[in-house]
Amino acid sequence: MIDRYIEKFIRYLEIEKNYSGHTVLNYKIDLIDFKAFLGEADIAGVDYLVLRKYLAALKEKKLGSRSVARHLSVLRSFFRFLNREGFLKNNPILSISSPKLEKHLPSFMTEEEITGVLAAVSVDNELGLRNRAILEIFYSTGMRISELAGLRISDIDIIGGVVKVFGKGRKERIVPVGEIALSALRSYLEKRKKRPSDILFLNKNGGRITVRGIRNAVKKYLSAAGIKQGVSAHTFRHSFATHLLNRGADLRSVQELLGHANLSTTQVYTHLTTDRLKSVYDKAHPRA
Repeated sequence: MIDRYIEKFIRYLEIEKNYSGHTVLNYKIDLIDFKAFLGEADIAGVDYLVLRKYLAALKEKKLGSRSVARHLSVLRSFFRFLNREGFLKNNPILSISSPKLEKHLPSFMTEEEITGVLAAVSVDNELGLRNRAILEIFYSTGMRISELAGLRISDIDIIGGVVKVFGKGRKERIVPVGEIALSALRSYLEKRKKRPSDILFLNKNGGRITVRGIRNAVKKYLSAAGIKQGVSAHTFRHSFATHLLNRGADLRSVQELLGHANLSTTQVYTHLTTDRLKSVYDKAHPRA
């Protein structure tokens, strides 16, 4: 019976919620794990005690608080769906509280470090021009890596200086692109103009570059620029948001640019800017 419920829920995520394939797969994996825990037990018999035992089983697997919270979030959505659709009379997970999570501030690079990474890219061939354009667009727009990999030439308005981005849940947003990034993009497109594909960033075989391909390229130039450990491709997105706020951008605008559904998701970057202000104050004020 639970297999049928999982199938209906997954279809709901794909069709009605319009979730990405990656997100749907993660939901499915977690639900299959829960199904394995239940064994032959009927899902109608799931109650507070069963759920507590499941959470205890997850912790026995040495899963961290964030992983446990993710499993719990998937189950919340699943049982809410079953209850709303009338498959279950009660929602047993309402009495379960989420584990407290440690707050980790996202890492970011300074403007000087960003400049150093971009300068590390050699642009004497098509691959170098592509990678320079990737990094420039990445930092100029703050888009997600998956959004960057999915770009098409037709999504870019070079004259208008904007790019159409398809984010989580395939939600569309328009993001400005700086002139330096557009110049790097024009140089790359001129070099590969004999390749007619509408895909913006191509791999060496002429297909779409993967998220892994972008990560590997960024890792290469981070290393070449001597950037400290703990910095990754996603740090470009964090740096984009932090630098905008440092230079006076308002939080709501940064939220729109990042494609965050909730302002609270964007507010984490205000902690970074506050820490920076405190650091400047401590160094500059005679009585700090």
